[in-house]
Amino acid sequence: MNLSLTLQAVARRLPDHPAITDSRGTIDYATFEQRVAAMAGGLRAFVPTPGARVAIAMENAPEFLISLYALWRAGLVPVPMNARLHPREMAFILENSHARLCLASPAQAATLAPALAGMREPPPVFSTSSDEFQRLGRGAPVRTVDSLPTDEAWLFYTSGTTGRPKGAVLTNRSLLFMSHAYYADIDQLDERDTILHAAPLSHGSGLYAIPHIARGSHNVILGGSFDPEQVLDAFSRYTRVSMFAAPTMVTRLLQAPRAATADTRGLRTLIYGGAAMYVADLKRALAMLGPKLCQIYGQGESPMTITAMSKAMHLADGGYASDERLGSTGLARTGVEVMVVDETGRPQSPGEVGEIVTRSDCLMQGYWGNPDATAKAIRGGWLWTGDVGTLDPAGFLTIKDRSKDMIISGGSNIYPREIEEVLLTHAAVLEVAVIGAPHAEWGEETVAFVVPRPGRELSESELDQLCLAHIARYKRPRRYVWAESLPKNNYGKILKTELRASLASRD
Repeated sequence: MNLSLTLQAVARRLPDHPAITDSRGTIDYATFEQRVAAMAGGLRAFVPTPGARVAIAMENAPEFLISLYALWRAGLVPVPMNARLHPREMAFILENSHARLCLASPAQAATLAPALAGMREPPPVFSTSSDEFQRLGRGAPVRTVDSLPTDEAWLFYTSGTTGRPKGAVLTNRSLLFMSHAYYADIDQLDERDTILHAAPLSHGSGLYAIPHIARGSHNVILGGSFDPEQVLDAFSRYTRVSMFAAPTMVTRLLQAPRAATADTRGLRTLIYGGAAMYVADLKRALAMLGPKLCQIYGQGESPMTITAMSKAMHLADGGYASDERLGSTGLARTGVEVMVVDETGRPQSPGEVGEIVTRSDCLMQGYWGNPDATAKAIRGGWLWTGDVGTLDPAGFLTIKDRSKDMIISGGSNIYPREIEEVLLTHAAVLEVAVIGAPHAEWGEETVAFVVPRPGRELSESELDQLCLAHIARYKRPRRYVWAESLPKNNYGKILKTELRASLASRD
């Protein structure tokens, strides 16, 4: 079940078909396979221990995908790291994973050196521009290592918004299940398709490269930071384009100067996930792009595969689905079980709030080197996600919030996302995040951080009236904090921990 065999099969069937394109040009599937086979030989000679972990610290580039498949071919375990992490964060992952080698872009290799100085046994770091990396790519091709379904295939480090990241051990079975669920629930793929990599290959975009490569799709890599203009150009240049994007990337795309007039006929599917997509933003995206949006809900512990809102589910009776339906994350994926339970694990009735749990062959094996965290997250074969939500009678899942973000004020539970959805309907609001702050009498009070649109004015009374018109009085923010921007991690998720610290320092 070695995942690199899917590439080998496509290279035999479609040797001349474009496999990877970036600003430097295009390589076909035959060349992709040749480079993977040679690099696998170089890696096997340098790291001869099967199952050893090798980190990848690269910006989006063909070398990332070549390294990923070469590591699988050689029987090694990739540890992809987001290129935008702080060097100290990367050093922690290298040490925690016991990585034997780190393959890095030149910029990451340079910044890592000082951070590794304090490690007891730092792994060698090979820059993609170095002679060492080039020698790996000239290895003698070796026989593909036999792999079991339960063998480790990707050590996925969580985004770590609330502390040290944990390494979710994903197996061959996890990633193949994820790929099959993609074909079942999102799109059937073939060599006519294009996947546009604008999000980090180290996470969601790289995971979705796997089902696309297995079917011979064309991987188009956009280098550098996310650029809406580049994305819009790609929509007009290529056909049957799919792209994975965080909601913040979608909203930036909508705000691009020529977004309203751009030719987006080449776009087939825009898959959004990784954080909440607010209904107001979703409606704007549907109006601009048409019925091409598909939502997925997943976690690194169940990669990209818990529930999904298909393109068809976004529509109803010739228009958009209801706000309630658009605010959901859809139905359980094919072969996936989803429940909402109380703290004892008892299933909740439709509409009752509880923690979301899931079970499937997509689940991680556990957290690397962390049995206590594994035991807390996986109980009786179910992954406890830490997300709070409800299931409706039809099985649609709505996420209320992360359990740690829920506000308890005066004994009542308040879900920040509900308030954020309302505030974002105001035409002058660009971004918003709601948190709880300590309150002597009520336990917690609701505080909204609001980013106004450029050139627009806002008042607290306007936002208060908006909230009072849509939600219960006790839920409305007691305080508003105006901000120029909201802090986000490298995956576009708003860092509410930083907002809480900022508020505490103000107070």
